[in-house]
Amino acid sequence: MIIVMKEKATREQIDAVCKRLVELGFKTHPIFGQEKTVIGAIGDKKALSSEAIINLQGVEKIVPIMKPYKLVSKELKDTPTIVRVGGVPVGGHGVVVMAGPCAVENEEQLLIAAKAVKAAGAKILRGGAFKPRTSPYSFQGLEEEGLKLLARVRDEVGLPFVTEVVDTREVSTVADYADAIQIGARNMQNFCLLKEAGATGKPILLKRGLSATVEEWLMAAEYILDSGNSNVILCERGIRTFETASRFTLDLSAVAIVRENTHLPVIVDPSHATGNWRLVSPLAKAAIAAGADGLIIEVHPDPVRALCDGPQSLHPETFEYLMTDLDPVATAVGRTLT
Repeated sequence: MIIVMKEKATREQIDAVCKRLVELGFKTHPIFGQEKTVIGAIGDKKALSSEAIINLQGVEKIVPIMKPYKLVSKELKDTPTIVRVGGVPVGGHGVVVMAGPCAVENEEQLLIAAKAVKAAGAKILRGGAFKPRTSPYSFQGLEEEGLKLLARVRDEVGLPFVTEVVDTREVSTVADYADAIQIGARNMQNFCLLKEAGATGKPILLKRGLSATVEEWLMAAEYILDSGNSNVILCERGIRTFETASRFTLDLSAVAIVRENTHLPVIVDPSHATGNWRLVSPLAKAAIAAGADGLIIEVHPDPVRALCDGPQSLHPETFEYLMTDLDPVATAVGRTLT
């Protein structure tokens, strides 16, 4: 439920309401607005008599949240959340592009990719250091050495980076280096990992699971917000269907549905959705038209020799063409490519 405080409610009154809610067994999540403060209260409504709260000083009204997800819901917060990744805003008016190789292979490969995507207009670097794959015989990533390379390239090129964490034991290590932490599709419902990553306070990029419903995806985000971290970016990356013409089926309807139901920003990954670099450009444009707040795209200096996901990776020159094509699409829907 939501406790809406009066316009002139004092900080002492807000703290008193939060204290009383905690005494009744609720978790509290105050959101301080320019005009009013609202307090999200998560817990068993049966333990609460509305009179116990409505009569407290500064309280204006109590509003129930009908959605199963509470903290991510627009019912709690109707203004869009803007998540800052190393100072780069994700959400709001601008459309942000994150780009880079699927996996960090060596410093030269990463540096070439980072310089190329920055020159083309990308604002955030992506790169995988921990890469457990479907096959145990595939390249598994450089692990902490990859994180060190990402940090070194960040400092040289001037792009904050996002990278994936796959194990609770690695969360603190990844958080020490990364500007944002990615939770991959296979870990969307790894609730221990969600809570551990959320507790770092770092921005979390949460990919939708391979077969997850939108509600399950938002409930996963709820775990992160419930840990006290509201810096969550949702990422639609395609779901498994009967279709085999592409790697996955990119569900662009989910972008519109998410924007209607949550205040969190949502981006799209056309690279993993298609598995084919030729399909990345049209679906990237479609994603912006559907309302995506950003894109995350795989770019490799030599896709043919990539150790991971070469067939879906764009060459830097192709990525540059794509960025040029995206600008008028963003303008057409009233946004800007930042």
